[in-house]
Amino acid sequence: MFTFCSLYSGSTGNCLLVQTDETKILIDAGVSQKKISDALASFNVDFSDINAILVTHEHADHVLNLGSISKKYNIPVYCNEKTLNAMPAQKEKIADENKKIFTSNNSFKINNLEIFPFSTPHDAADPCGFNIHYDNKKISIATDIGHMDNKLISNLKDSSFILLESNYDPDILKYSRYPFQLKQRILSPIGHLSNETAGKTISELYINGTLKQALLGHLSKENNFPELALKTVYDELGTKNITEENISIKIANRNCPSKLIKI
Repeated sequence: MFTFCSLYSGSTGNCLLVQTDETKILIDAGVSQKKISDALASFNVDFSDINAILVTHEHADHVLNLGSISKKYNIPVYCNEKTLNAMPAQKEKIADENKKIFTSNNSFKINNLEIFPFSTPHDAADPCGFNIHYDNKKISIATDIGHMDNKLISNLKDSSFILLESNYDPDILKYSRYPFQLKQRILSPIGHLSNETAGKTISELYINGTLKQALLGHLSKENNFPELALKTVYDELGTKNITEENISIKIANRNCPSKLIKI
């Protein structure tokens, strides 16, 4: 068994679940303990079953309740040193023995999972995504990305499944109520990924890799719509004659878990 579930994904909070028969890990903990607990319970998982929490970066929508959960349930937290130091309120709550420091772009293991944290372009201390390997299969987590480049594509290549950011539609962002500076931050090379770029990325990973399934994540509440994100991505794939019959693409919901995805 190798499965993935997006418990919550969006600008209002993020938490993901990856599991095998002997290992269960969360990626980020940016929503309340109760919401995470309720979501886990729907898959017959409890906090006591969680072996580790991996952290992509220190922004609140990814770590809001990280320290409290680690402290209450004695769960190890894996992050790089700059990220740990950039979230002092969370760092203070995590027991020293549960602070597991990794170096980005170097692999490590959690039980039978091999984890490769790769650097991502975002306005945080030392942000990263994750390749997770099990039983000769690879999944990738890639959100909060300001732009896509060849190195990122190389890290994502040969994934069977990917959770990829599809944060905003440029036209909606242009006319949104966001202040100018925030719009510029989102559009910057260390901001977020647009629907169109997500589509181009998935197209590349399908044509030159082994991608079979994708989940579009971290959609903006103000600057995107699930239906629009999905249509834009499939329209982009259509320019390469890739259809829904070739690859399954779904939307990660901000308010409830996705279906359990078997890898």
